[in-house]
Amino acid sequence: MARPRTVDRRQLIEATAEVIARVGPRFTLAQVAEAAGVSVGSVAGAFGSKHGLLVALSRHGSDRAVTVVREAAARAGNPRDAVRDAVVALFAALGDADSAAHHLAQLGVDLADPALRELLGQHYAVVERELGDLVRAAAGESDAGPEPRRAARVLLAVANGAALDWSIRPRGPLARRLAEDIETTTRSWWT
Repeated sequence: MARPRTVDRRQLIEATAEVIARVGPRFTLAQVAEAAGVSVGSVAGAFGSKHGLLVALSRHGSDRAVTVVREAAARAGNPRDAVRDAVVALFAALGDADSAAHHLAQLGVDLADPALRELLGQHYAVVERELGDLVRAAAGESDAGPEPRRAARVLLAVANGAALDWSIRPRGPLARRLAEDIETTTRSWWT
């Protein structure tokens, strides 16, 4: 008898993000299993339920956000570009307007669930901290005062609003829209 295939939790989480991009919050464990090439029982066994899978996806997203921000900042030509590039990179996974709309619809479901909403709050705190560090470097500040964190919160608000608006009224690539909006927002900060 053949040995059962080991299920890679990360592969299942990535398959979940892909399925959400295609169908939004009405996704099923069967669709995730199909995308990952495993049985539904394997998905259920790894996470217990769709909710358990969404909890794991949220935690993975927070870890991934730190990596994305740091990698984008490292590639940037200077600290000010690092701020813009990090925000743009954070939202790159939204894909096209339909995928973005599906991800944003899932966000609505997450907001209605207390556990997922709490994880979302933790995610935004992690992202604010990372962006705050970049803003501090771009502004040449040496202390950890509240202004960089506030600036990071503003940048996230601008990017979230731009992503929502773009998913409804897509004109040009999302990355260009975000870059323009972030540059417009930060222009006065660096003078």
